[in-house]
Formats: sequence, C-alpha cells, structure tokens
Amino acid sequence: MRHNASAEDKVSPDPQVAQLRLIAVTERVSAGYRPCGILAVALLFLLLSCLAWVGCTSADPKPTTARAAAAAQGVPVGVATAAQRDMPVYLTGLGSVTAYNTVSLKSRVDGQIVQINFKEGQHVNQGELLIVIDPRPYQVALSQAQAQLFKDQASLRDAKLNYERFKGLLQDSGSMSQQQVDTQQATVDQLEGTVRTDQAQVENAKLNLVYTRITAPVSGRIGLRLVDIGNMVHAADTNPMLVITQLQPIAVIFTLPEDSLPTVAQHMQHGTLPVEAYSRDDQTKLATGTLLTIDNEIDATTGTGKLKAIFDNKDNVLWPNQFVNTRLLLEIRKNSIVIPSAAILRGPQGTYVFAVKPDKTVEVRTVAVALTQNNAAVIGSGITAGDMVVIDGQDKLQAGSKVEPRAGSTGGNQGAQSSTTGTP
Repeated sequence: MRHNASAEDKVSPDPQVAQLRLIAVTERVSAGYRPCGILAVALLFLLLSCLAWVGCTSADPKPTTARAAAAAQGVPVGVATAAQRDMPVYLTGLGSVTAYNTVSLKSRVDGQIVQINFKEGQHVNQGELLIVIDPRPYQVALSQAQAQLFKDQASLRDAKLNYERFKGLLQDSGSMSQQQVDTQQATVDQLEGTVRTDQAQVENAKLNLVYTRITAPVSGRIGLRLVDIGNMVHAADTNPMLVITQLQPIAVIFTLPEDSLPTVAQHMQHGTLPVEAYSRDDQTKLATGTLLTIDNEIDATTGTGKLKAIFDNKDNVLWPNQFVNTRLLLEIRKNSIVIPSAAILRGPQGTYVFAVKPDKTVEVRTVAVALTQNNAAVIGSGITAGDMVVIDGQDKLQAGSKVEPRAGSTGGNQGAQSSTTGTP
C-alpha cells in the first residue's frame, strides 16, 4: 500500500492534489496499522513540508522577469537639446493705452449752433470745419467797428492838417503861438490812439467771427456728439461740444521696477528701443512701437517708474484706456546656449540639470544660468550646444539612472523659437 501511494505522488504534478492523496493514504495506513499511527503522522508532516517547499520553488517567475525587464528599459523622461542661437532680452511691464492728443472742443463765443458737419465716430483731419455758430451778430459788430475806425481816421487826418498849418504860421509870420501848436500836436496824438483802439476793435470783431466756425485742431476720431443743432452755446460752458481723440499715433504708458530704469536709460543712449504691446491675456501681439521717454520721478508707493512708448497704430488695434502687456527689448545676446527653463533644478550646491549621456544614463551637471526668459534659459557654463537635458520626470532620477527619452519631446528648440519671436 505504501508503494502504491508513493507512485501516485510521483505521477501527480499538482501539489494540492498530492496533499489530498497523501492524506487519504495516511488514513488508510492508520486504519490498517494502529500501532504505527504516530509514525504515520510524523511522515505526513514531513511530506507536507516538502510539498510546500516544492510549491514555492515552482511558483511563476514572471514578476521577477518583468521587474528586471523594466529596470533594463530605463525611466521614461522628456528631453530637449541645447541650442546655440541669439537670445532677446526683454523687460515686461503692465501698461495702459493713452491718446496722443485729446481735445475737448468748447465754444469761444456765445451763439446758436446753425450747422454740424460731422458724424459720431468719424475720423477728421486737422482744419476740417465741424460746427458753425450763427455769425450774424458778429458780422454786425465787425461793421460797427469798421465804421468807427473810418470816422476816427477822418478826424485824425483833419487834426494832422491843422497841426501842419499852425506850425507853418508859427515859423513864417509868428501869428500862431507855440502853445497852440503844441495843443494841436496833442490832439493829433490822441486821435492816433483812438484810431489804434478802433483797429483793435475791428480785429477783435474779425476774431469773434472766426470763432463762429469751429474746426478740428488735430486729426483724430470724434466721439459721441454732446450738442445738437439749434442749441445755444456759451463761452463759459463747462461741458464740451465734442471730444477729438488722436489715435494715430497713440501712446502707451507702462511701468517697470525702479532697479531696471538705469539699464533702460543706458541702452537708450545707444539707439531707439522697440516696445511690443500684447493683449490682456499676453498671447496676441497687437502692435510694435518705440520707447519715447522715461518719467522724471519714481512712484514711492510702488517702487516703479513710468515709461512712454509711441505706436503708429495704423490698423487702430489700440484704443485709449486699453490694458496691455508691454515688452521692452533691451538687447539681443548673440550665440547663447539656450535650454528650456523646465530643465533647471535647484539644490544645496546651486542650479543643476540632468544631462543624458550616449549610453542613455544621466549625470548631474552644475550649470550657471545667465538669463531666464519665461520658458527659455541662457546657460553661461555647464552645457554645450547639442547636449541633451531632461525636462520632464527629473523626480524619478538620480546620477547614473537609466532613462528612455520619449519620442518627440525635444522641445528645447521649440521653446527657444517662441522666445525669439517675442515670448520672453
């Protein structure tokens, strides 16, 4: 019976089936041979231990193989290649669009509006006739002033003739006293003063007549009309009749930290600095202009200084009081080593990157960052053109780690290109 049980154990490849069969054999042995029960139980425990050891050693080895394969493949990371190119240096600030000129037109004479020659929102040129105020009262005043001038001029001519007669009589026959001659001279002088006053009155009447025709002092866009035809206007009115805003060119006033102002002033001495205006979300480029000047004082509450830039605004994309993001181009650094700023890490020893070696292992390199412009960094030392650096997945790495660069993740040149075209 023991011989049969051993044969069954050898045939069965399954440890659980072998255990069941062994228990059955043991029961039969115990039933047939009662004196040997203790020996059978001992034999049972020995065989169970052996079967457990066999089951453990024959377990599926696939997990261990998978871990080994994963270790051989390396850690998947995103990488970028360091590029050598020109790097623009920008200073960014927040700004507000301001009209180059804003004119609130008011009447300089009293009268009734009889003609309006513009439409709301119309673009007008300098010198165009906009509003006509009833000129008839001022034409009458001009005629009166001219008549008074004519009268006083006649009196002056008569006084001058008498003066010449009195002077001749005094010199020829002495029949005219010196006092009479001097009195006539004073009369001539008084009438000359009166004539000059009349001439001034005539010029004033002509000027008032000119003021009845209101023209555009600058070229620009007219806003909403504030008066209608037939209304009475006065020189003392506080509200304007219309507002003209000059949009071409147009100005942008923006702020920069006070520490940046000396650098800007130094670069202004070498030439004109370009300024770019971007939309509120800082994604769309609106216009390109030039820096005009720096304000003469610093705001003590914010520690910033104001700068003014001028834009042609030919397509009218900038409007007064519009919020914009500004980028002042200071300089362009030639042949710089540029990598994405995501590759830069900071530790106790300073800034460093994970550089990928040809055998797809990484090493830690200490780098000196000369400049950072948004998503691009200029490296002063530690990296050369063509080196591959890790930009994603650095938290899983250490020196000597095996990596698997992801295909299509060489975003260093892409980030560098976006920075060149105006994304600092």
